[in-house]
Amino acid sequence: MPKRTLVSRRFVPVLALALIGQASMPALAFADEAGRMEYMYSCSACHGETALGDGPVARYLNVPTPGLTRLSAENDGEFPLLEIIQVIDGRSGVGPHGTLMPVWGARYMASAVEDAGHFGAEVVVRGRILSIARYLESVQE
Repeated sequence: MPKRTLVSRRFVPVLALALIGQASMPALAFADEAGRMEYMYSCSACHGETALGDGPVARYLNVPTPGLTRLSAENDGEFPLLEIIQVIDGRSGVGPHGTLMPVWGARYMASAVEDAGHFGAEVVVRGRILSIARYLESVQE
């Protein structure tokens, strides 16, 4: 039986590029950019490029798409990181606004398992979701 590695060989170049990129810029700047790109790819169609709830798809939804820049203000000045992670992930039972929001935990998992294996995929999924949550924390009013 072949030995199962944590990360498939196809995923190694992606990790190598990430490490090279991280070595050439401060780790926080790298993480901020990753979160911004993840948000733009996965969230901006509905929530808008500026996270105000005005994405091009928002007008076609049956429920209002919330803006995401006042999450701290609506939580006594503290960003609700865990709650945001749970809503994005969707696997925790927390129902996002009307439950129409895609469950990104399951979607990310489906795409990551092939490249990283089941256990490696979980790390990838959590990282992607955390990067979005941290990006949202950075755009609070």
